[in-house]
Amino acid sequence: MKPIIRRRKFSTPAAYTLVEVIVAVLVLSVMLVSLYGGFSSGFAVVKLARENLRATQILMQKMETVRLLKWSQFLDTNTFLQPAFLDYYDPAGTNANATGATYRGFVSTNAATGIPNDYAANMRAVTVDIYWTNYLKGATNIPIVRTRQMKTLVARYGMQNYVYK
Repeated sequence: MKPIIRRRKFSTPAAYTLVEVIVAVLVLSVMLVSLYGGFSSGFAVVKLARENLRATQILMQKMETVRLLKWSQFLDTNTFLQPAFLDYYDPAGTNANATGATYRGFVSTNAATGIPNDYAANMRAVTVDIYWTNYLKGATNIPIVRTRQMKTLVARYGMQNYVYK
């Protein structure tokens, strides 16, 4: 009978080579930089969308004010419908200097164009312009001026009297 002799198998330790580690670190760094860039641009888009929405809210607020005014109040630009105004992104933060963007607006009332002469004395075109400034991230000396505008017609006795006459 022959004895069974088992030979020991020597296993070499498994490890990554230096080239594999360098390639893995390079791939990981590219992925992290891309992820950071995606988050950064995403936050910038959200910030701009919020500022645009706030500008639209301010414009609508001014237009609703115009809608609620009587004709005599509408023509009084010193008391009721002031030609220039200032508003903030976060009005509640004015006490803590955390207002965000500052919105500068201008209201103009002009004679309506393209209106028959019978109605021209009793109608006005109202335009509300609003401006705010952003700065490029990291560069405080490069301003980006953003603007929005809204227009409407205002009639002395209501639009229905002129449309359905």
